[in-house]
Amino acid sequence: MESFGAYIIDTDKLAREAVAPGSDALREIARAWPPVVRMGGLDRGALAEIVFHDPGARERLNAIVHPHVRRLADAAEVYAKPGQIVVQVVPLLFETNYDERCDASILVVAPADQRIARITQRDRLSEEQVRARMASQIDPEEARARATYVIANDGNFAQLKERTREVYDSLSPA
Repeated sequence: MESFGAYIIDTDKLAREAVAPGSDALREIARAWPPVVRMGGLDRGALAEIVFHDPGARERLNAIVHPHVRRLADAAEVYAKPGQIVVQVVPLLFETNYDERCDASILVVAPADQRIARITQRDRLSEEQVRARMASQIDPEEARARATYVIANDGNFAQLKERTREVYDSLSPA
């Protein structure tokens, strides 16, 4: 959407900023799980092993990090130009009810086998690790039902770009 003129706020990047060394969120995480903070920084792999196998720990982590991310996203939004469409990329859009803060929600979804292949390649995770993360996410059919727009990411890049353009055009003021 950025290539079409939207202002993008990537909350995954903001989450990394929220837990940067010296941050309030990192201090809260260190109190909750001391072994995951090493040499002043967050050991993401160690934290992932905890939260993707313990729903209570995941909820606690989300309760720590998400308020900080929301504040950062609100602060970033002021940099959008007047009338510019603002797109917030939110990995846990529906799980955290973040969609309720938005004028519209867009779900980009791919078949499970494609998601697993892409994530194992991109993040160098095992299939088991990817499946554990997927199991912690909203059911894709429930997400489809909640989304204002659904973009199928089951083809090539040109198809994805065209589908994205169609959604962008429908969001743009006439």
